[in-house]
Amino acid sequence: MGVWAALNASRPITIEDGFLILGLQSQETELAGHLRLAQTRKLIETEVGRHFEQALNLRIIEGITLEDWATEKIRDNEKRRLQVQALARARAQVQAGTSWEGIYEQLSRKFAETTNRSLPQNRAKFFMEAVEIVAAAVRETPITDDLAERNYARCLERVSQYSEVPSTLVAVKVLEKTFEG
Repeated sequence: MGVWAALNASRPITIEDGFLILGLQSQETELAGHLRLAQTRKLIETEVGRHFEQALNLRIIEGITLEDWATEKIRDNEKRRLQVQALARARAQVQAGTSWEGIYEQLSRKFAETTNRSLPQNRAKFFMEAVEIVAAAVRETPITDDLAERNYARCLERVSQYSEVPSTLVAVKVLEKTFEG
């Protein structure tokens, strides 16, 4: 019964790019679920596709005019643009996190490789090498967002902890090396 009511309420709008566009008035959009059922959807796509001699996919929209379809396409484009933007932002966050996380781990390995770490001259040598590593990372991976800023600070704190040098001094030395190199 619901499928018949949905079919009677729907209006074909157009066939475009392999899609059969059916529209429903806004007060009848709850009927769309009946048309989206896999069995019903497949039957509509098959029968209409056979009539037009092409494979079709069913798309149901709110509204029954070509203007409603044009509005829906604008919404689709905006959704796609926002998804691409969100994906790029997520990739940048992963990239920043991954690269700074790698630097953080590299600093740990470098300190672990340092022989006689308890001697001040060896901690100083580690400090100089660590400043080089972090400065190179800043040059290669500019800090553009809050996540990168926090991960950069973690690296500075790591160098500070291992070398027993105040973190502010570590930051100063990294900045000097960054702009020097």
